[in-house]
Amino acid sequence: MHISKPRAGRRGGLVVVAVMAACSMALTAPGLAGADGRPTPERPAPTLDWEPCVKGSPFDCATAKVPLDYDDPHGRTIELAVVKREAADPSRRIGTLFFNPGGPGGPGTVQMPQNYESFPREVRERFDIVSWDPRGIGNSTAVNCFASEEEAAAWNASRPAGFPVTAQERRATEAAYEELARFCEQKDPELLRHVSTADTARDLDHLRRAVGEPQLTYYGISYGTYLGATYANLFPDKVRAMVLDANWDPNAWTDFSDDDPWLSTFQRSGADRSGAATLDRFLTLCGSTTTAHCAFFAGSPQATRNKWDRLTQRLRKHPMDGWTYAATVSNAVTGLYVVHPGWTDLAARLQDLWEGRAPEPPQFPPPPPVPNPNPYLGEEQASAVFCGDSPAPPFGDYHALAEASAVRAGDAGRHWTWASAGCPSWPAKAADPYRGPWNTPTANPILVVANTYDPSTSLWASHAMAEELGDARLLTLEGEGHTALFNPSSCVQEYESRYLIDGALPPVGATCRQDTPPFSDPEHEDGGATGKGKGETTGTTS
Repeated sequence: MHISKPRAGRRGGLVVVAVMAACSMALTAPGLAGADGRPTPERPAPTLDWEPCVKGSPFDCATAKVPLDYDDPHGRTIELAVVKREAADPSRRIGTLFFNPGGPGGPGTVQMPQNYESFPREVRERFDIVSWDPRGIGNSTAVNCFASEEEAAAWNASRPAGFPVTAQERRATEAAYEELARFCEQKDPELLRHVSTADTARDLDHLRRAVGEPQLTYYGISYGTYLGATYANLFPDKVRAMVLDANWDPNAWTDFSDDDPWLSTFQRSGADRSGAATLDRFLTLCGSTTTAHCAFFAGSPQATRNKWDRLTQRLRKHPMDGWTYAATVSNAVTGLYVVHPGWTDLAARLQDLWEGRAPEPPQFPPPPPVPNPNPYLGEEQASAVFCGDSPAPPFGDYHALAEASAVRAGDAGRHWTWASAGCPSWPAKAADPYRGPWNTPTANPILVVANTYDPSTSLWASHAMAEELGDARLLTLEGEGHTALFNPSSCVQEYESRYLIDGALPPVGATCRQDTPPFSDPEHEDGGATGKGKGETTGTTS
């Protein structure tokens, strides 16, 4: 079995004809389009009765009621938990910026307050920032397939941590996911069919109207980029400004590859190779510094890579206090998402394992000031969205696919291949999905942002997103980690602010650098564009 290179972005289906003012930030007249391009009648927007989330909180909370099935607007309704932080400078307020934190399965009511300070200062000053728990997730009407926390914990314990390695672990994983499917199908099968990305895009348009915005201003990261692309093609005339940061290729999400029809979703997106490149970057930079900056340092880049290989081989034979080979690999890949302090902390965990100590549990910041900062977020919530949207190969193919991926992507290949292993047995498909086309002209251009070393979303996928959308511009951050939002660059933030506020796009081919490279002193800040000074750019105007 071979695994081909990710295919070039392709546009399928009939283009929805829409003549828009694509180069202006001016607002356009109202009008909706259904998934098939036909106009659909506007339904009443939900009412948002804002109140402080908790006493003294700077965040306001509300609950929105929306139809479970937009084809049956008078049928069952579900609730969306919504959170808002008002513009810091009300006298200069422009409007509302909607934020989706990715996943799928990210609860916006928790993650937006947690990460509010990550948004550019001028964006926080000029916009109300609103987020929500998407349908099926967190504090909204949620997918929950277990009768109790104990039952959920028992199910989690029934499968190996990280991913399966042995035949026995593969059988346990398959049995666990089949059991989860039975639980979910019995609990609320109707909900499972209506938590698709397209359903959430329709919710987002309802929320846009609920806050009185004639067009959408949006910032989506990771899975939130796919949600943004879906919204842009369902409601192209409603796009005021849209930042898509760390992108999934929408064609890879919704379709099997033409060349290798049985790849998993993350293989189709190139996540395995991007994860491998980022892990290698971590080991290279760690091996290029000192023990004072990277605890896992082994004297040189090659020696540090060899040290990783010896550690993972040892853990295959002799796991330690739950730190198996697979659990360590998965922990390492996810530990690469945020450079500061994530890479330093990961190096310390690996060194602990190297020296025969179980790493200490991570310390997390206090929860944000919202009513329920720790909602139930079982795996079935993300699976309901992901598996309902994205086709998957049969479970029996996963072992061969993972080993083929390991040939091109090493340990990270196994992690990313098995990441979608719950989908073959998932009991529901989206009732009303959107599967393209992706190139519908939008009222205004979209800004696509990508890191060069991202452990989850490949630079290739961001290029594909920029090519597949009807009108988009790519901004590249020459740096590490998952998303520019959480791995900040003053250069990127300046471009994003100008775009969100004034509609000004970066020059074609613009690149930036991160403010603080991995394993550097905190006071070392750069943030300029490649080859230029801080805040400048490469590229050409057009």
